[in-house]
Amino acid sequence: MSKEIVYSCYVNRSREGEQFVPVHVFSYQIAGAITFNDGQRTQTFDEGTFRFCRRNKLLKFFKQPPENGEFKTISVYLDETTLRNFSMEYGYTADKQVDSETVMELKPHPLLQSYVTSLQPYEKLNEPDNDNLSALKLKEAILILLKVNPALKNILFDFTEPGKIDLEAFMQQNYHFNVEIKRFAYLTGRSLATFKRDFEKIFHTSPSRWLQQKRLQEAYYLIKEKGRKISDVYLEVGFEDLSHFSFAFKKTFGVAPSTLV
Repeated sequence: MSKEIVYSCYVNRSREGEQFVPVHVFSYQIAGAITFNDGQRTQTFDEGTFRFCRRNKLLKFFKQPPENGEFKTISVYLDETTLRNFSMEYGYTADKQVDSETVMELKPHPLLQSYVTSLQPYEKLNEPDNDNLSALKLKEAILILLKVNPALKNILFDFTEPGKIDLEAFMQQNYHFNVEIKRFAYLTGRSLATFKRDFEKIFHTSPSRWLQQKRLQEAYYLIKEKGRKISDVYLEVGFEDLSHFSFAFKKTFGVAPSTLV
C-alpha cells in the first residue's frame, strides 16, 4: 500500500493517544468509531462517516472498535509537495486564509463513497512500481474534495507557515499535548530560541518546568476533586509514562497520587 493511502485496523481493543497532524488528511470510517479532541472541541466519527483533518494541528484521539469486531479506517495523506504540484497543474490557489475546525465532517456524497470503494485494491499495492497509480488516486481525491466541498480550496492550497500568535493563550490551551518544545515553538510561529526567550518573559520559568508543573496541577485537581482514575489522568494531562508521572507527582506534592483516591 502507498504510504499516502493507509488502512488502520485494530482488533477488539481500544486505543488512545495524541498526534501532531503535519499534513492534510482525508479519511473514511469503515468500522468502529474515533473521537478527537483538539483542546477546544470533542468530535466523534462513527462508521460510514467522512472527515478532513487540517495540517499543523494537535489532536488527541480515542479509537473504539465495534463490539466483537475490528476498528477500520482508510486515510489519504495530502502532503504539501502533492498539493503544490496539483496547484501548478490545475491552477488552483487560495484566495484567503480561513479559520475552520481542526477536523471537519464531510457530508456523504456519491463521489466520496465511490472513491473510497475504489481504494480497496490499493490495500495490496505496496510495491514501488505502483507509485504512479497511487499518485493518480491522490489527484482524484483532491479533485473530488474540491467538487463536493469547494471551500476546501482555501485550506488545501494555503501553504503559509504558522504565524506568530499569542504564546500565553496557546500554551494555556495546549499544555496537555505531549509534544516536543520545538513543536510548540513552530505552532506559535517562532524559532526555538525565540520561543524560549518569549516564554520566560511571560511565565518567568523555562517551558519544560512550566509544562510539568501545569500538568501536575491539573492532574491533582482531576484526581482529588473530580475522582478521576490515575490511569486515565496521566495520559490526559500530557505524561506518556505512569511511573514518571507518579515520581514527579510525589516529588511536587509530597504524596503519591494513589493517596488522593
